[in-house]
Amino acid sequence: MAYEHGITILENPTSIQQPVEALSSIQVVFGTAPINLAEDMSLVVNEPILARTFDEAKRKLGYSDDWEKYTLCQSMDATFKQMKVSPIVFVNVLDPATHKEAVASLLIPVVNQESKIEQEGILLGSLVVKSSDGLTTYIKDTDYIANFNTKGHVIISVLSGGSISGTELQVDFDKLNPTAVTNADIIGGYDSATNTYTGVETVTLIYPKLNVVPTILLAPGFSHHSEVGAIIVAKSQKINGSFNASTVLDVTGVTKENAITNKETNLYDDKSSIICWPKAKIRGKTYWYSAIVAARMARTDAENESVPFKSPSNKRISISAMVNDNGQEVFLDQVQGNVLNAKGIITAVNMNGWRIWGNNTAAFDADAGEVMDPKDRFIAVRRMFDWWGNSFIQNYFDKVDDSTNYRLIESIVDSENIRANGFQARGQIAGARIEFREADNPTSQILDGKIQFIQKIGFFTPAEEIVNVLEFDPTILTDSLFGGE
Repeated sequence: MAYEHGITILENPTSIQQPVEALSSIQVVFGTAPINLAEDMSLVVNEPILARTFDEAKRKLGYSDDWEKYTLCQSMDATFKQMKVSPIVFVNVLDPATHKEAVASLLIPVVNQESKIEQEGILLGSLVVKSSDGLTTYIKDTDYIANFNTKGHVIISVLSGGSISGTELQVDFDKLNPTAVTNADIIGGYDSATNTYTGVETVTLIYPKLNVVPTILLAPGFSHHSEVGAIIVAKSQKINGSFNASTVLDVTGVTKENAITNKETNLYDDKSSIICWPKAKIRGKTYWYSAIVAARMARTDAENESVPFKSPSNKRISISAMVNDNGQEVFLDQVQGNVLNAKGIITAVNMNGWRIWGNNTAAFDADAGEVMDPKDRFIAVRRMFDWWGNSFIQNYFDKVDDSTNYRLIESIVDSENIRANGFQARGQIAGARIEFREADNPTSQILDGKIQFIQKIGFFTPAEEIVNVLEFDPTILTDSLFGGE
């Protein structure tokens, strides 16, 4: 050990703020990732992957700043870096067995005993290194070693004592081809012959495998296609026969009128859906707006004890601009934003900072001229209904198959009413009560093994419009001038 005398300075790396947990808002994101950089890419094709930190997501799935090709990476960034919330589930559909392309006879220079292949997506196991004339094939770990650098490029290091010489190498390899991924890959399906799930269908695996309830489904970069959005919506209901989730979908368009038309054309009108337009930019990076909105929803829930009673509308988002499909900046004031809101589209307005703007689900259309049920219209109320139902299932699943007696009924009624009182006392719901009524439970039904409760719940609607009526009072003026009694 060296002898020390004096003052020594050491430095630690900068600590990254750990994300807060939002267990009521488990985002499930379907898309593509640079899995050639993953620790084991054989485990992350059409498999739900749970991550609680950015580093964990990067380690399990890989990461790239090319979000157009690798769509899952924008949700990694939006969730962990921008909103600092967790956990999140990723489903990568990019399969190196089929979504790949071959590169042959590429010449690369050797500089200071190293060569670099400046391409992303290289499948390291397919790399073949040869002499520049292609006549000699070199041996890995004997003549060279190959690894990825921080940009995802392959660095070939020449080993001393090996047989490599010269100033150029010839390389052959396969690399991922994310452009080959189609909407059909995102949609996926179930193969009964092999008992395998792919694409959106893998939502079925999340609760049994990961023990988390999927509550927000999205596919940035794909959900603006009607066939993808329709499947995401269909699979968001009765997941595992029990759970319901919200869906956050994008629509495209250069103008807000285009966005409204696109929503109508895509038939995006389901009460579970939150429709987003346009895109968002942060420090030069462009995000599909669904990635930002879903992450902000999760953050809002985390700030409220994981109870999703707050609307995402008017919540601040740290973005620098909103942009349309052409990359042009979009500036919407409150009036223009309201035009989109009236058609069930949420957007963003810059009112002393950028804010999500819109309370309505995709089912709402102000021009329909009808009063819509609050549970189907307002995002916050719809999400609370889903969350309350999902929670009830989890809280009382152990009661299934118990004896149908007074003790069973009393335990559920008492527990639910106590639970509701707690949420009411914290200002998270207006109130709730549950009953077991004889009229709902005829003898024939009980003999068939079925009992039914009725629960009345009051969830808070958002204060969407606050009106202050100003009136001039001349007596106040005269009293000020002449002194009133």
